[in-house]
Amino acid sequence: MEQTQTIPEAVPAPSPGAEQASAPLWPGPKKRPKWKKRLAIALVPVALALWVVVRPMLAGPAAAAGLYQAAQVQRQDLTVAVSGSGTVTPIESYQVSSLVTGKILESPFEDGDQVEQDQLLYRIDPGSAQTALQQAQLSVQQAQMNYDTLAGSLQVKAIGGGVVQTLHVQEGDLVSAGTAIADISDTSTMTLTVPFQAGDAARISVGQAAQVTLSGTLETLTGTVESVASADQVGSGGALVRQVKIRLTNPGALTDATAATARVGSYACAAGGTLSPRLRQTITAAASGEITNLNVSVGSRVSAGAVLATIGGESAENSLADAALAVQNAQLSLQSAQQALDSYTITSPISGTVIEKNLKAGDQLNGGDSGAMAVIYDLSQLELQMDVSELDIGQIQPGQTVEITAEALPGQTFTGVVEKVSVNGTTTDGFTTYPVTILLSEYGDLNPGMNVSADIIVERAEKALCVPAEAVNSDGTVLVAGEGAFAEDGVTIADPSKIESRPVTLGRGNQDYVEITSGLEEGETVLLPIQSTGGMPSDGSAAVAAAG
Repeated sequence: MEQTQTIPEAVPAPSPGAEQASAPLWPGPKKRPKWKKRLAIALVPVALALWVVVRPMLAGPAAAAGLYQAAQVQRQDLTVAVSGSGTVTPIESYQVSSLVTGKILESPFEDGDQVEQDQLLYRIDPGSAQTALQQAQLSVQQAQMNYDTLAGSLQVKAIGGGVVQTLHVQEGDLVSAGTAIADISDTSTMTLTVPFQAGDAARISVGQAAQVTLSGTLETLTGTVESVASADQVGSGGALVRQVKIRLTNPGALTDATAATARVGSYACAAGGTLSPRLRQTITAAASGEITNLNVSVGSRVSAGAVLATIGGESAENSLADAALAVQNAQLSLQSAQQALDSYTITSPISGTVIEKNLKAGDQLNGGDSGAMAVIYDLSQLELQMDVSELDIGQIQPGQTVEITAEALPGQTFTGVVEKVSVNGTTTDGFTTYPVTILLSEYGDLNPGMNVSADIIVERAEKALCVPAEAVNSDGTVLVAGEGAFAEDGVTIADPSKIESRPVTLGRGNQDYVEITSGLEEGETVLLPIQSTGGMPSDGSAAVAAAG
């Protein structure tokens, strides 16, 4: 450290007889002998040296600023840390509250209990919320049914399988509900309905084999009794008859104009009849719109459920869109009703310890006016938020070890780990700090809310060459006391010329010591300033008056 020395100015002595005669305003230069001038120049360094040595002894307390303590340059373990303070809190906490009103039916937990996430805390009488949910569910079902019906009606489908006999529309036609689209009949299977004498019909069973004789060709085909009428009818000539329906496979030539008679066992029909297709249907439109697609033509064979035509157009599309919106609105109402009902069942959002339980079963809950129903802390870890200066934040990284102490727990040290370094800084008066999150897994007697001090360990160096931090001047120099600088007492400076201001290269450091990477050798002595109120150092250690 540099010192500023003040050398008193020489005051000329008054010349004899000055009181009797006044000196002239400008007497002009006086000539002096040259040897006197040379002597004055030679005495200046001697006077300066005497002033440096004698001044501390004469100054007394005024020389306190010039006192220095000697320290050895030595190797030692060095810990570089960033220090700060804060308050420890649970890693997570939650205040249980509710906005609903009702009587508390269940609260199966107590103060100090360990609860798990989603565990039941309170069940509240839902009142009308349950009914509102059921009504919303019915509304969704009804809206969906309406949509499905409308969407299905825009596709004209065959009721059963068969052959398209007639088409009543073509693409581009506008139709309304009930408009005939196509006639379809199934001629692969034909039926013959003929009368049998009532007594004979009573002896005929469904499924019994029958012989069908075609009129004209007299060809005989085998069929099966499909049904027998249960009521008698009056036939020709006044005889009582019953209608028997016989099903037979069309070999390919039968039409609905083919006449035939039938015999079942030994019983012959009372009169003949005409064959009919087993299925004959006229398909009609179920909605209004435009025929945008026609998928069949006359003679096409279709199966049951096959789409014959599609109804579209602006009107049909708008109706379908309205039905879809109705479904969405009903679903939103259902979701809202479900959330409202869920509000009457309160579960724990976290796993933790119950710190407070303020309401119990039987109490009346009055929405938000009831305040916190319970408080839960996750004490699996404690958390510390510490603000770090912008000058130090570049040294902090997740995973670094943190040593933590608390005034409330003297003598105890706890270990934490840097969890997160945030870049969301806070600037106050032109100075920015950044929040650093520290986690403590083993926290012993620490309780949430305690104030603590923390040292984030940036680096540990073994056997680093160090000097006290106070020995380094702001310009990167140290005062080095060479051999012979001290008197025999080891305190007084004997030879100020042995004190050297030496530049050094600095390495790592903390608030107490700094590493020297070049400029000093182990065992050398450096001087660091100390403060005292008298001639002796305040800490009782050896002090010397700096001589240069």
